[in-house]
Amino acid sequence: MPTHESALKVEEIVEGLLSLGLQAGDTVFVQLSLDAFGEIERPAANEICRRVFSGILDILGPKGTLLIPAFSFSFERGEEFDKESLAGNVGSGSAAEFAEIALSCPGAIRSDDPLYSVVGVGSNAASLLSRLPNSSIGKNSLFDRLVATAAKLCLVGVPVEGAAFVDFVEDSVDAPWRYKRLFTGTIREGEAKRRQGWIASVINKSLAHEAAVIRKRVSEETERKLSAVSLGGVSVLVAGFRTLLELLRPEIIREAATVKLDDGAGALEVEPVRLPHAATMSEMIAALWRLPRHIVSDGYDIALDALAGQLPMQVHSYPTGTECWTWLVPEKWTCRDARLERLDGTVLFSYRDNPLHAVSYSLPFSGTVSRAELFRHLHTHPRLDDAIPFIFKYYERDWGLCCSKILKDSLNDDEYRVTIDSEFSFGSLKVGECIAHGSSDKSFVLCAHLCHPGMVNDDLTGVVVGIQVMQELMKRKGLRYTYRFLILPETIGSVAYLSHNMQLVPKMFGGLFLEMLGLNNPHALQLSFNGDTELDRCISRVVLESSPQAWIGAFRTVVGNDERQFNAPGVRVPMLSLSRVLREKSNGWPYFPEYHSSRDNPELAPESQLLDSRDLVLRLIDAIESSEVPINLFEGEVFCSRYGLHIDPYVNPEGNRALFDILFLVDGTRSVAEIARMCNISETATRSVLEELRVRGLIAYGPLAGA
Repeated sequence: MPTHESALKVEEIVEGLLSLGLQAGDTVFVQLSLDAFGEIERPAANEICRRVFSGILDILGPKGTLLIPAFSFSFERGEEFDKESLAGNVGSGSAAEFAEIALSCPGAIRSDDPLYSVVGVGSNAASLLSRLPNSSIGKNSLFDRLVATAAKLCLVGVPVEGAAFVDFVEDSVDAPWRYKRLFTGTIREGEAKRRQGWIASVINKSLAHEAAVIRKRVSEETERKLSAVSLGGVSVLVAGFRTLLELLRPEIIREAATVKLDDGAGALEVEPVRLPHAATMSEMIAALWRLPRHIVSDGYDIALDALAGQLPMQVHSYPTGTECWTWLVPEKWTCRDARLERLDGTVLFSYRDNPLHAVSYSLPFSGTVSRAELFRHLHTHPRLDDAIPFIFKYYERDWGLCCSKILKDSLNDDEYRVTIDSEFSFGSLKVGECIAHGSSDKSFVLCAHLCHPGMVNDDLTGVVVGIQVMQELMKRKGLRYTYRFLILPETIGSVAYLSHNMQLVPKMFGGLFLEMLGLNNPHALQLSFNGDTELDRCISRVVLESSPQAWIGAFRTVVGNDERQFNAPGVRVPMLSLSRVLREKSNGWPYFPEYHSSRDNPELAPESQLLDSRDLVLRLIDAIESSEVPINLFEGEVFCSRYGLHIDPYVNPEGNRALFDILFLVDGTRSVAEIARMCNISETATRSVLEELRVRGLIAYGPLAGA
């Protein structure tokens, strides 16, 4: 039972809530801190919570709704979220007992939020807590609904700065000390389980102190304006969410304007790289391939900075938490070291020797583990016993190490020491863009990703080939089209660039993703999503003419990379992909045997193969530049006698047929070369006929369809 003094406090608080504006039929979100009641034992704490809970319910009546935080932070702690359990921390100074009392009440429901779950009782509980978006902040989140429904916030022993609603307001005004983060995990409901992603707003650690000072200052000013009162020695405040929003929002905006956004640069964990002027492709690879080039990292930024010295480049930055369509820019990942040791201190391997030894975006970890536990987190290559695999867990967080199967098979000790000194922080995703301008603003996009650490063909080769292609294009005069080359982190880089440059998409008539171009295999061309555009036909023709061994596959049947984002719904830029992957993926080999392993090294990308790939890309561009599409300036079948067009069908039946075949194919959708192919005659003969049509005013020439 509570002490006589604490019981009086509860009675005074409940009675005082009426004078503070709480009334029957209200919807109220209550945050309670037991710290305000002094040092009390658990039974007393439970009774205080029960009396506050029942007292507020009595005020609200049958038409009211009471909401109580049951914050578990399950996904943040890497735990399963069980809606029926309130185990774990529910917030500093708060009481799990308060949430347990609410959850045990008949008709109570709990939201699915695996971080900031809330228990509700009353008439509006279901409508407020059901069918929430997978986000603790933003549109239609719980706090957004509370603002919209004129609900009230009641703080008992909790200052405004401790109110979860302040997180929502700070996020809504893009306070620089906050960013959105995706959490992933499992939600349990009874016996059923489901995987779920959930978005919340978190503090930029480098600005945490400044944010706390600002939050306290804003809190005190808000409490003064709302006249928070002391009831029984406990600070109590009741205010409408709309009123709070109107007070907090301008103050936070004003304070935010004084804070300099930390872009996550800080002290570099990797030494800068200097490339020679006009470096060869092999020189670029030699300097950059061992860098820890994770999607948002110092290693990636250093590599991009080095490449920016090779040709004019604009670098686009997208801060952590930036919304990019349905995606979020992830946090920066820094790994200072990751190693496996025997208990006697013998180091078996270290991240400092090879960046592939740590799972990319591994959680930090330090401790002694059993051999069985280690093996659950120690990854090997599925086919290459002597290679270190490339494993990444960008969004499915876990700790992990990687080594060769040979080394793993030699581990016979009962226990090992694991150290992963990694950190997640606010940063900026970088996309490098190089542009060779032509007379038309219609653009063709070349693209390659820079983000795989310790590997070469996937996809440093695409980057260096693209660099040299652009160097050549920038020397040329009189380009018809504009050419853009994008260097980016895989997938999220394309999504970030496209989602923030949609005004450019209508001017993109096509593109080519460059990858795995140093291998000693024939070139492989993957068609666009449509697969039957004039661009697909033009590029296919040149690839097959250049290399009889080359092969062509439909969209998503050869490789899978950023061409997906350009071909995706809402974008539909016909981007093809050029690589040197294996045609037959026999024995489980994807793309090439050394794929995603430490054996994808410079030996697999000789300069001669890179030059051959570069020259093929330039030939493709030459074909795009020179390709012309005859456009009909007539309707119906042409009255040939009127224009003096005549090939006697008796004397030259093949010529007569070719003339009419060409006439019927001229509709502005096919190039000269494609018409020649379809008619099975030479391009020279086709042009001769088309020239006769042009001088008679029957056709004109235009660019490739869509360009």
